[in-house]
Order: sequence, then C-alpha cells, then structure tokens
Amino acid sequence: MKKTDNAINILTALKYKGIGNAWIYNNLRGGESAEVIMKKLNEKKIQVTLSDFYQKRDEIRTILNDLYKQVNGFGITALGDDDFPKIENNILPADNPVVLFYKGDINLLESQSNNVAVIGVLTPSSDVERREREVVKMLVNKNVTIVSGLALGCDSISHDETIRNNGKTIAILPSPLNDILPKSNQQLANEILCSGGLLVTEYYEPVSSRHELSSRYIKRDRLQAMFCKCVVLAASYAENNEGKDCGSRHAMQKAKEYGVMRAVVYNEETDSSNQMFDLSRQIIREGRAIILKQDDLESSIQKICDKKITKQISLF
Repeated sequence: MKKTDNAINILTALKYKGIGNAWIYNNLRGGESAEVIMKKLNEKKIQVTLSDFYQKRDEIRTILNDLYKQVNGFGITALGDDDFPKIENNILPADNPVVLFYKGDINLLESQSNNVAVIGVLTPSSDVERREREVVKMLVNKNVTIVSGLALGCDSISHDETIRNNGKTIAILPSPLNDILPKSNQQLANEILCSGGLLVTEYYEPVSSRHELSSRYIKRDRLQAMFCKCVVLAASYAENNEGKDCGSRHAMQKAKEYGVMRAVVYNEETDSSNQMFDLSRQIIREGRAIILKQDDLESSIQKICDKKITKQISLF
C-alpha cells in the first residue's frame, strides 16, 4: 500500500463534524503535522486534542490495513502529495477532491488534456451501443484516454471498447476498491488494470445507507467531468423521464459549470422522437455542444482531440 502521513492526516481531519473538502482545500496545502491540523481545527471551534486526533488516525490505519489485505497494491494520494493530480479545470473548493484511493496508473489523471469521458444510459439500444463503440474506437485510435464510471450500459461499453482497441481507460468508482459496483463488473475492472488503466475512488469505507450511495454516485459524476477535457454523452433520458435512469445529467451539468467541452452522439433524422436522447436534445438547445453525427464524425472527433483545457470558467 502506497500512502503518506499527509494522506492519513487529511483523512483524519475529515472525520470531524463540519470538516469537508472545502475546508481541507482552503486551510491545508499538504504536509502539515497533526499538531498544526489540530490547531486549525480548534480555530474553527472544533474541540480537538492531540490524543483524540491520534486515536482517530490509528482507527483509520486499521481500516486501511484491512483494505490492503483485500486489495493488494492500491495506493492513497492526497492534496499536497507529489502524485496527487493537479486539476486543470476550474473547480470550486467544495468540489475539489482531497484524497484519492487508486489501483493502476495514477498518472493518467494528470493528463486531463488527453482524457475524454464517455457516458450514458444503463440500458442502451443496440444502435446506441454501435454508435458509441465507433466514437470510442476513433478516440482511442487518436491516443485519447477514455474516462467513465464502470456502470452497466454505456459506461461498460466505453471501457470495453477502449480495451479492445489497446487503449487506456480510467474507471471512477462510487465505492471502495474492495467493493466494485456493480459486482458483475469485477472482471471488467480487472481487465482495465491489466491493460494499463486506472481504478480510482474517494472512498475507503462502505456506505451506510441507500441515500449515501446515491450521493456517492452524484459525487462520482463530478469527477468524470473534472478529470477530462470533454464529456461525450452517448444517450440519456432527461430528468423528468419517469423512472428511467438519468444520472448522466449530473456529469453533463458539472462539465458545464467547469467549462469542460460537451459533446452528444445525435442524429436529428433518427433520434428526434426517441426519449433516450431527451438529455442530448436539452444539451444541444443550451448551445456550444459538439454534435457527433455519422456524416461528420471524423471532423467532430478531431475537434475534441484538438481541444486544450483553459483556465476560464464558461457557463455557456
């Protein structure tokens, strides 16, 4: 297990009520001692003693040691560590990750200008799958790293097509590394690692409720947008499509907030009345989205590949 005292100290600070990513990001730069962190916590009117801090830290070490027995070779990196990815997009402090657990090549997160997220519905039609695979293959052939969330449907297709074409792919998880979700994608997760890819998550403990799991999925979606230069939507229902999955909207909304390019796989002639493309149409109406359609696919893919990340927030 690769870890630093800095990472363990930040995890410990996060155990205190009222302390979240924004506080860590605004008050720590990495490498602070337990004593310094304790002092800063007390300045926030959180009553902390050094012995209490050490006790919480020891409890975390025990949990991580147990995790290591189940997931050999994972690493932990935190804000201020040498291998913690520098985020090129414009992110509010509350959205910034401060600790990441990973297995595989963590350096893939550092090259956000070479990363493209490809996401979509859990239950795509055969036509959606065919078109998504074509887009992913073209991106991989241009040496793009594909980011997705290891979910069923479009996420799995993105990872699988990348591996088929000898590319690198990053799976961002809503769960600890010892609890791959969905469980049916454990083999796919192994294939991602064997192909030189990366599994990454913000979590090392299991969820305590269904509500917390839902929250983790939404937070996972923001990382998909954060660690790439473009988010491609293969297809997705809109929020008001009763009972149908629409989680992709969270990643697409965060891409908009971060000024990340958005693209949709869409053909007006064939998709205009299909509910599976309701979110795609909504994004097109908002403007400045690249439309990936069959008769202009090569040039549209090239626009994505040529995109460079700039430090300017664009809300479209």
